[in-house]
Amino acid sequence: MNIFTKRYKEMGQDIDPEKVEVRKSIRINTLKASEEDIVQRLRERGVKLKKVPFCRYGYWTEADFSLSTTQEYLQGHYYIQEAASQLPVQVLNPSPDDSVLDMCAAPGSKTTQLAQWMGNKGQLIALDSSRFRLSAVKNNLERCSVKNCVVFHKDSVHAADVGIKFDKVLLDAPCSGNFAIDTDWFQKRTLDDIKAQTKIQKALLRAAASCLKRGGVLVYSTCSLEPEEDEEVIEWALDNLPLNIVSTGLDIGEKGITPLTKLCKRIWPGKNNTQGFFISKLVKKN
Repeated sequence: MNIFTKRYKEMGQDIDPEKVEVRKSIRINTLKASEEDIVQRLRERGVKLKKVPFCRYGYWTEADFSLSTTQEYLQGHYYIQEAASQLPVQVLNPSPDDSVLDMCAAPGSKTTQLAQWMGNKGQLIALDSSRFRLSAVKNNLERCSVKNCVVFHKDSVHAADVGIKFDKVLLDAPCSGNFAIDTDWFQKRTLDDIKAQTKIQKALLRAAASCLKRGGVLVYSTCSLEPEEDEEVIEWALDNLPLNIVSTGLDIGEKGITPLTKLCKRIWPGKNNTQGFFISKLVKKN
């Protein structure tokens, strides 16, 4: 047992990393065709599909070929997206009338998902600090037929420069990741480098709050299991920013591990055949 799995046990999760399985999944893109039509086309190709019960457009998949090689994939009929990764946008629940900011957009998984939920309407702004990674965002937006999005090369710490107050903001923050999606994770990570991530996350959260309308909704998520990047960041935000915490509305996952963050959700690897994720929903005070 290493220092991290020992901490997970203290959080009530006795995890054997060797036994954790992450099932392959996709998100059907209804901007291209109906969900039923896309599912039928994939089944005709021999893909086994099973609806992910906690994801609106998510399906577990099994195939004897790479799903990135089909005509349907190249035409944007589906996006290869891990199931837990689909949940932050579902919690944000953007509508066609909303103005929405995606603060850390690359490679575009959640940007294309936001556009789908918005029905290609409203106003969607996507930012990323890496010019190289933005090329992937633009390619995925084009492949998935997204029409309501404007992309900027910008560090989201300076998101206020855009000059817009948004109804909803997604901050899927850069983080240390988790062992379920990185086989060398335990060898690469230390508590010190995890704590270093929190400075960036807090700066981004401050910027997110400054861009949000009063009464607007902010979803903060990470694929980290570490409390320094999750509960501790949210507690800092509640103490220092004009934000209240509200329920995510998710039926899966465990409560946040501190009293102030019990409305957050922790998705632990292996419990739902997913990777790890942390999701919180915040509302700007009026």
